[in-house]
Amino acid sequence: MAKLSLQEQLLKSGLVSSAQAKSVKSDKRKQTQQQRKNNVEVVDEAKNLAQKAQAEKIERDRELNQLRQQQDEKKQLVAQIKQIIELNRLPRDAEGLAYNFTDSNKVKRLYVSETMRDQIAEGRLAIVKLGTNYEVIPADAARKIQQRDAASVIVFNEQNKAADVADDAYAAYQVPDDLIW
Repeated sequence: MAKLSLQEQLLKSGLVSSAQAKSVKSDKRKQTQQQRKNNVEVVDEAKNLAQKAQAEKIERDRELNQLRQQQDEKKQLVAQIKQIIELNRLPRDAEGLAYNFTDSNKVKRLYVSETMRDQIAEGRLAIVKLGTNYEVIPADAARKIQQRDAASVIVFNEQNKAADVADDAYAAYQVPDDLIW
């Protein structure tokens, strides 16, 4: 059995009339003759549309991959923050003193020991948010969390070292009261 060309198959099935087939064949022949004669490349619109669609698909896929990568990085940061908090959290004292602070314009209360409360005020401890709970952690861990996500650190009274140095320098040069007129 002889293989039929696509054109012959379309004719045989009745999808294309013989006039349409002759027209397409003559157009194709004219295009090839014109290309040979003028050394001009004839623009194939279907090919151009296919290339354009392929380029758009590649761009869309690239954007989706970039979005997925950003989401993965965000998940990793959240996991790192959670791990830092869980490894460094300090036990709270349920019968201790109430330490009040604000989170999203709402006053929250955490019960801690008196020494922990003083250390929070001095900046040696900090309060961070883990999900819906609040935990007390050391200042070094709070700095690590601040680098990743500052919104997770709720209370961190960092000492201004330049102000401390200036206060110390001022105290060293104070004039005794008996010398003041």
